[in-house]
Amino acid sequence: MPAPKLENTLRRSFGKALVHKDTAVSPILNRLVDGFPLTGEQQRQLEIWALQDHARARAFGISRDNVTAVVQARSRLLRLIYPKVQEWQHRGKLQSPLKPLWDLWLPLALQIVAYRQALERPLIQGIVGGQGTGKSTLGAILKIILGQLGYATVSLSLDDLYKTYAERQYLRQHDPRLIWRGPPGTHDVRLGIQVLDELRNPSRSGPIAIPRFDKFAHRGAGDRMTPEVVEAIEIVLFEGWFVGVQPVDPAVFATARPPILTEADREFARDMNQQLQEYLPLWQRLDRLILLYPLDYRLSQEWRRQAESQAIAAGRSGMSDAEISEFVTYFWRALHPQVFIEPLAQGSQKVDLVIQINPDHTPGTIYQP
Repeated sequence: MPAPKLENTLRRSFGKALVHKDTAVSPILNRLVDGFPLTGEQQRQLEIWALQDHARARAFGISRDNVTAVVQARSRLLRLIYPKVQEWQHRGKLQSPLKPLWDLWLPLALQIVAYRQALERPLIQGIVGGQGTGKSTLGAILKIILGQLGYATVSLSLDDLYKTYAERQYLRQHDPRLIWRGPPGTHDVRLGIQVLDELRNPSRSGPIAIPRFDKFAHRGAGDRMTPEVVEAIEIVLFEGWFVGVQPVDPAVFATARPPILTEADREFARDMNQQLQEYLPLWQRLDRLILLYPLDYRLSQEWRRQAESQAIAAGRSGMSDAEISEFVTYFWRALHPQVFIEPLAQGSQKVDLVIQINPDHTPGTIYQP
């Protein structure tokens, strides 16, 4: 429904001015987590807020017919979950969890549960997003909520599927362009397929070894570490910077965008695009895919700079601005966001939910492409 028509419908339904600012909702949410019941007016305000963003309402299946039940259920869950999220926040992981918890994390977790129940087997939920988009935060929060709802959940990163240190050293000897781990070709795709197949069919597998990767081994080159053994997993959160990304027509690289500038750059981009073919059987194991989509892909460079500054301030080693620029542009040359990620955001390739990410890392528009 177009936005003006939706606003007119809401005004007719509720007889109140629409909620145009977060400040009108935050006091109500604070009242909820403090244990106070909602008044009728506060319930209506939350219902208006839930319907007013029509893209988000559509993405989470909220309508005028079910909004009252949705708000009541989410209110009960907010009271239950908030202390757990607050405990996580106090460990320095998050600044202001209340609004994203209400607007995104709770409805998303409930949506994932609904898909899991309909599937009648473990669900593989893919999450794709570049550096700084919040993949780890989203996975950690969803794991808290889903666990509280009674669903055994495990997170698996594309990073956990890196080839061993020795294997990557061999790769680099044969292709010196693979100066960092991360691009297509540096992962053990067969291992990923094996693990996801075991997780999808737990009755056949018994205990399942989830691969884990130590990024600090070999002076930062990284290597496999002791696997995590799990059983009876019901939901898998599989995240990574190009999870679910599809190969494109190699002709696009003839006129590719910076930093793909030279013929050597174009050849590297075409080779990485070809390597994506090897990952397609792994992506076929995904049941759903969420895209964390920055308003400008170049934000990842600034976010990386912020992360490195924080590491240095904490007494750890970090990259200089020049090293950060070289690092980030290397991955843009491998899989350029405008070539590989924009099609996901625009719906020309399969993705179930897009969450735009603002420059301050907060979630913005949420929609089904």
